Formats: sequence, structure tokens, C-alpha cells
Amino acid sequence: MKLLRVGSVGTERPALLDEDNTLRDLSGIVPDIDAGLLADEAAFTRVREAAAAGRLPELAAGTEAGAARVGPPLSRIGKVVCIGLNFHDHARETGAAIPGEPIVFMKAPDTVVGPDDTVLIPRGSEKTDWEVELAVVIGRPARYLASHEEALACVAGYAIANDVSERAFQIERGGQWDKGKNCETFNPLGPWLVTADEVPDPQALTMRLWVNGELRQDGTSADQIFPVAEVVRYLSHFMTLYPGDVISTGTPAGVAMGQPEPKPYLREGDVVELEIAGLGRQRQVMKSA
Repeated sequence: MKLLRVGSVGTERPALLDEDNTLRDLSGIVPDIDAGLLADEAAFTRVREAAAAGRLPELAAGTEAGAARVGPPLSRIGKVVCIGLNFHDHARETGAAIPGEPIVFMKAPDTVVGPDDTVLIPRGSEKTDWEVELAVVIGRPARYLASHEEALACVAGYAIANDVSERAFQIERGGQWDKGKNCETFNPLGPWLVTADEVPDPQALTMRLWVNGELRQDGTSADQIFPVAEVVRYLSHFMTLYPGDVISTGTPAGVAMGQPEPKPYLREGDVVELEIAGLGRQRQVMKSA
């Protein structure tokens, strides 16, 4: 299933995109797409049965809750855990050594915005960068997992994330990476939460990103140093993962930081578009904060 949330900020309603690309209203069956739904097998079954039976009403474009805006596909996110330098080609382009273990940092849930929402370039920023990433959404508690099979069984689905980063804040200002990762609007997510049954191999997904129409990133999740199953298993030994948690699993080569001088960092008015095979497409316009 392709689950999403549509409507203005703070008033999104749950929806489903069916096989005919028709938007269907889920609000009569579930109150929202959140941890409660992800952890409730019975609720998931009700949604599937209603969709299969054609009982879900259409959400027409232009209605108050309709397709004018797509919000983040998940509400009330618990935590956002991110993996740095997780692609061989990205490590090479930045001159970094291949990490022996996953590099872990956090993004605050309030950085999450819709897939086509405006992204704000922070005040004082000169090095705002883009990163197309495969986001993993947790659907059942994960604690001290022993195998990759157990790890994948905890995954509810997948989505696109843009791990927007301010490189000077991240690298040149001291301390941890978090200062360059947690600026307002720095985590567009969506458009859809695609359930895990529709993504049989998360290591076989093409990932692309364009800036002002120019292809900048053209990679594949097959190049990940630590695949999705290992990332989930590994993290479960350092923190408990709960339904509604999101993991961003790293970006392929092609970020601004890896380009020759002058590096093409983002400026007001730039347009970033990104896609992952089967997970949809995002588009953001940059604006000064």
C-alpha cells in the first residue's frame, strides 16, 4: 500500500493511493497514519480489505483535505535516526575512510516537513546541501535483534527523505554533526509510506536528485556499506526502536560538498527534485529563513 497524509499543515487527513493512482480517504477507518496504526495489525487489515473491496471514497483534488498539499506520510514521529557515510561512492567523493561501524546521529522530529514544502536556508548559511536518502519506518519494537531477518520483520515501510544539511554548521563549528542537521524544515519526508510488502529488496532501489533540472545524484541502494537490515539490527543494540521511528540510511555520491570548487551549495530560489524507484518523488523550492 501507498499511504499518505493530505491537507494543510496540522490538519492532514490519512489517505491511500490506489493502483489506479486515485487518492482514497482513510479517515473513516483510521484517525491518522502514525505509530498506533503501524503497530495495529487489525487496523492494517481493515485498510487493506476496504481498499480491495472498493469501499474507500475518493478524495477529489481541490477539496479542503484534497491533493493541494501532501504532508509527511507519518504523524507523531517518535525519533529520527540517521546513518552517515553509508555509501561507498559518497565516502570516496568526500575523501572519508569507509567506516567500520555505522555512523549514527539524530534529527529532531520537528525537522520533518512535507515532500513538496518549502525548505528554509538558515540565516548565516553558506553551505546548505542536499542528500536523497532511503527512509525506513519502524512498525514493531526492535530491541537487541539477533538477525537480519528479525530486523526486516520490524520494518513497516519505506519513504524518501531529503537529509538537508548545512556543512559549515555540521563540520566547521565544532561539536557534533547535529548543528548542521537540525535546522528548520531540514527533513522533507514522503510523499508516501510504501508498505514493506511492496519493496521486496530495499537494496535494489535507484536514487536520483536534481538541482534546477541538473542531475546531481544518480545512485542505488545496492551501494550501501551497511544495508537496511544491518542498520536496523545494529541500532537495536544501542537504542530501542519503536513503531513510528524513522531511520534515514545515507546518501549516494553527488552532494554539493563532494563537487569541485566553487561548490554549488543551495541558494534561495533553487529547486531540488528527488526520487527513489517505487517510492515517489519530491520537489522543494529553497527560501531564506
